[in-house]
Amino acid sequence: MGSAAQRYLIALGSNQRHPVHGSPRRVLAAAFAALDGKGLKLLAASPVMDSAPVGPSLRRYANAAALIETRLVPEDLLGHLHTIEKSFGRRRMGQAWRSRVLDLDIAMWSGGAYDVPGLTIPHIHLRARPFVLGPGMLLAPTWRDPISILTLRHLHSRLTRPRPLP
Repeated sequence: MGSAAQRYLIALGSNQRHPVHGSPRRVLAAAFAALDGKGLKLLAASPVMDSAPVGPSLRRYANAAALIETRLVPEDLLGHLHTIEKSFGRRRMGQAWRSRVLDLDIAMWSGGAYDVPGLTIPHIHLRARPFVLGPGMLLAPTWRDPISILTLRHLHSRLTRPRPLP
């Protein structure tokens, strides 16, 4: 446990049904509830959006973001997120980027950049994923990426703006 409360932007994703919660959208609704309690305070939840899969999965994803507050340091929060994923039936083995009931990633942190083996904040793919930037910018549009110094709003705009045809 850390001493001061920290804020984290958590990226959520699901593309498999859960035997109790149902569809991926309902899985995310249940995940929002799981992110509020046991040392975590859910400050805001984005709307859920659908996105195409990354990697070998063929199923579309339901994605969202949550803004939470906790006294947990990043590694302890990551362990807590893995416990929540496991409670939803997630198994961390096999092929990367395969279908999953629930994926919880630390996208950003009010403490800035953080890099230890197994955990990099901001998330290493943050700047390239509209399904993280879109929901994230709805909750924390003025948060700055400590690497590029751009806000989430600017990063999202750069990634999604229309480009002229060659």
